[in-house]
Amino acid sequence: QVQLVESGGGLVQTGNSLRLSCVGSGDIFSDYAIGWFRQAPGKDREFVAAITRAGTKSERANSVKGRFTISRDNAKNSAYLQMNSLKPEDSAAYYCAARQTVTGVYYINPTSYTTWGQGTQVTVSS
Repeated sequence: QVQLVESGGGLVQTGNSLRLSCVGSGDIFSDYAIGWFRQAPGKDREFVAAITRAGTKSERANSVKGRFTISRDNAKNSAYLQMNSLKPEDSAAYYCAARQTVTGVYYINPTSYTTWGQGTQVTVSS
């Protein structure tokens, strides 16, 4: 199984941007679909974005469409979440997740993923 490490979180003001990274190791990163999720205190884990193995298809939650972009670079064993126009309601711990799968598939249900990173905190001040 691949192991995942997120980075790039921090404290920013409303309207600013952050880019989260998720680096995989221990297996063939391109064999895995990748998802990004977030969890605020007292709330359930929420789908943010997902991308297929080759990066040819992706999906985003309605709450982040037009502001967040998911991408990946398999040559660098990395996936990214570019977050623009951040809002206070985007504040949460952000997690990347992976599932070994076939081409052309991504998952929006967190229970579909088998491997999770440790998370990175994003805080947006108003």
